[in-house]
Amino acid sequence: MKKRISPTMPTSHPKDRFDHLPHSSERVGAHRAPAKKGRGWVAFWWALAATVVLIGIGVAVLAGLNNRLTFEMPGTSQAAGTAAPTAPATEAPPAVVPTVDPGLTVTVLNGTPGDGVAAAVGDVLTADGWTVGALSNASTEDVPTTTVYYADATLEGAARGVAGSLPGSVVLLASDFAESGADLTVVVGNDYVPAG
Repeated sequence: MKKRISPTMPTSHPKDRFDHLPHSSERVGAHRAPAKKGRGWVAFWWALAATVVLIGIGVAVLAGLNNRLTFEMPGTSQAAGTAAPTAPATEAPPAVVPTVDPGLTVTVLNGTPGDGVAAAVGDVLTADGWTVGALSNASTEDVPTTTVYYADATLEGAARGVAGSLPGSVVLLASDFAESGADLTVVVGNDYVPAG
């Protein structure tokens, strides 16, 4: 089937001023020539710079409005001129009163290189009203401080009572000697000075 051409419609157009473009023009027909490479990055960097400036202005305004704003990293010291937050004042827990309970058993272990130290400490405790059970050597001879161990928090008063009989000793809540069968365990350290 042949296409019919309308007699009223011209088949060619006469040339006009739009058909004659100078060679230096970057236009091709009605479209622009391809953009030069790298021009997209310029817009990106300008947008990034504007964003940074706006954020900086916002932070400065907030700092001016709110003097509690600090720029401190967690774990660092307080910023200059600011006081550390204080915890609400609480009363100190009441001190545990040292007691003497002959119903409790005390094991004495010698943690020094000396001989007869456990027996001497056992005699002191017995004289003060304590029931002394086993007397033995500790697993080491270089214990620095005489320590009274107790495994149950309710025995703190009794542990302090034993420590009162041994000047310079400390008490420690720990389960290190819980399986010994005694209520309290004294490990005599090199700081122990026998009463003389």
